[in-house]
Amino acid sequence: MKIQIHRGQNQIGGSIIEISTDNTKVIFDAGVNLDESDEDEIEVPQIDGLFCGEALYDAVFVSHYHGDHVGLLPYVLEEIPIYMGRQAANIVKAASEYRGKNIEYYYRCFEDGQELQIGELSVTPIMCDHSAYDSFMFLIEADDKKILYSGDFRSNGRMEFANLLKRISMVDVLVIEGTTLTRETYMENIQEELLEDIAEDVLNRYSGPAFLMTSAMNVERIITGYNASRAANRIFLEDLYTAGIMSAIDGNVPVPEKENGIRVFMTGGDRQYELIQRYPDSKIGKAAIAKEKFLMCIRPSMKNYLKKLNEICPFNDGVLFYGMWKGYLEREDMQEFIAFMENIGVKIHILHTSGHADVNAINALVEVARPKYIIPVHTENPDWYTKYDVKIILDDKELHI
Repeated sequence: MKIQIHRGQNQIGGSIIEISTDNTKVIFDAGVNLDESDEDEIEVPQIDGLFCGEALYDAVFVSHYHGDHVGLLPYVLEEIPIYMGRQAANIVKAASEYRGKNIEYYYRCFEDGQELQIGELSVTPIMCDHSAYDSFMFLIEADDKKILYSGDFRSNGRMEFANLLKRISMVDVLVIEGTTLTRETYMENIQEELLEDIAEDVLNRYSGPAFLMTSAMNVERIITGYNASRAANRIFLEDLYTAGIMSAIDGNVPVPEKENGIRVFMTGGDRQYELIQRYPDSKIGKAAIAKEKFLMCIRPSMKNYLKKLNEICPFNDGVLFYGMWKGYLEREDMQEFIAFMENIGVKIHILHTSGHADVNAINALVEVARPKYIIPVHTENPDWYTKYDVKIILDDKELHI
């Protein structure tokens, strides 16, 4: 087999990884660079047979739905099948539908542990924990050789990391992320479930409204918010986008139902009025919200809505849980929104933990995989891996095994 890192080595995001034999070529992840936030900023790599020319690849496999892993999927030649987890595909579809867009590519779904034969390659998805729901590692086998691609993973979510490690055996090559290795100090991640206890304690110390700012696609953080709100005897308010994501998932997630204390609100517009009719029993308006103790999912784009809500529902002694990467706090629009919330009486409380593996998780995966080669990807500090007594591929773009 041959491993070729088209992109993603010595950088975070923008992953494009090829694994091939003489007669089969498969891509794992096809993401945009982190600084390509708008469509007009995307530069599609001219990889022949993948994005241009005649189709030469047999499949593209997606580890999870974050843009730095899927952002280039619309540019993949349409003859090439794209595979992703079933729940992840449902989430992507729901997000696109909310935005009034059709997905610009066709996908096939796989299930956890389902071995797929793609030409001469056997590909087995192994579910892992990440800040994207339904994330996967991949075990790739051919010619008695084994490669494990970690995708993005962590050990501090609700999935038992020990159970994942039991599913991993020795491999020849480990292609592994190292996002957190760029930190100045290597700290152990806070457990996601501990955030629930923190949030509940904070909610009980504030008498005013509470807000949660996090990605609707970070399902684990939405679960954290919901569980904390129930423990603190508050209703949980999902905007239409969040409600659509939750409703698309076939699992134990906070799907809007009046009986379970989850209500859906709209911020305005004809399109949103149409969408909220899908939730006849759980929809709620501003006047009713003002009478409740609540924890509300919000985004900076809701500033005008929150201004109007504040006119009938004072935000004094309120709290905003910031549940996103701290780097976003440096953006001008985020700073303006935070200042707006603080000016109307809302205190800011960080409620976040990383979606990426800390040092302990990386060490544990390397220990059970016992690879002969390690290829660091999705990291700006690949030299960290040189501590292991194995061959580390740092700058080479290809490895033949």
